[in-house]
Amino acid sequence: MTDSKHTFHLDSNQQASSGCGLDRRDFLGAGVAAVATALTGCGTLSKEEFLQHNFQELTKEEVLSVIARLEKEYKAKYGKDVKVGTTPAMPGVIFGYALDLSRCIGCRRCVHACVKENNQSRSPEVQWIRVLQLDKEEGVNLQHADQYYNPAEVPEEGHFYMPVQCQQCKKPPCVKVCPVGATWREKDGITVVDYNWCIGCRYCMAACPYGARHFNWGEPNLPPDQVNTDTHYLGNRPRPKGVVEKCTFCVQRTRKGLYPACVEICPTGSRKFGNLLDKTSEIRYVLENKRVFKLKEELNTQPNFFYFYGV
Repeated sequence: MTDSKHTFHLDSNQQASSGCGLDRRDFLGAGVAAVATALTGCGTLSKEEFLQHNFQELTKEEVLSVIARLEKEYKAKYGKDVKVGTTPAMPGVIFGYALDLSRCIGCRRCVHACVKENNQSRSPEVQWIRVLQLDKEEGVNLQHADQYYNPAEVPEEGHFYMPVQCQQCKKPPCVKVCPVGATWREKDGITVVDYNWCIGCRYCMAACPYGARHFNWGEPNLPPDQVNTDTHYLGNRPRPKGVVEKCTFCVQRTRKGLYPACVEICPTGSRKFGNLLDKTSEIRYVLENKRVFKLKEELNTQPNFFYFYGV
């Protein structure tokens, strides 16, 4: 990935603080002349910040430098030692997820556990998981799904519940449309975003058929006392204004052998997670012994997220 679009970048925090009136879209289009102007005219941006490459292109030494800079910034902002990990995909692992619709009660505990774990904005609250209430007689008819039901009344008779989040597609349309290569699919099947490279064009949001990508229209509201300090560069580290974010199967947890937060919090055991390549895993048992389906399978996105009825 060495084309001219990847030569320079300016992240959203820098837009807001520089006072130059130059955002990343302008910057990418303006080229080298804009670099000189910004570096000499603003005085607030370091050369390293301007010239940071896409995460996939960084050397080990550059990664260490970037992580050190981010951790210093987060320390200054939140008053906490925020660890930014870079744990790579484990060999021989492709993560898969299955959800038992016969067990889900629509309590939305998964939604709020996800927000807490992944440092999402609190006000307004950005949620990576949507739980849909559906009529049992109509089945999976998304046109009549209710996302705004009252969770205090669940489970409501005559209805069932269908959580929807990033489906971690084998052929992710969001990756195809990104003009700057800010999002890609990792070897373990997780589609990630380099928030420092995202230009906020939102093409990926338009391309995603699952509504799984979310844009920070304003500066994310993350109170210091609610910051999760165990983060990953490609996952739950605090995001700036003006970038798109999404579920990463809690990459900061799953690459350490832990369950995603939504799996761990589920009170009914509706959520199943594991390595699709492990024949002894629970996820493989579900796929081989239950009648599973994929959401919007006709689009050929080939999700690694499955739905099934446990009965």
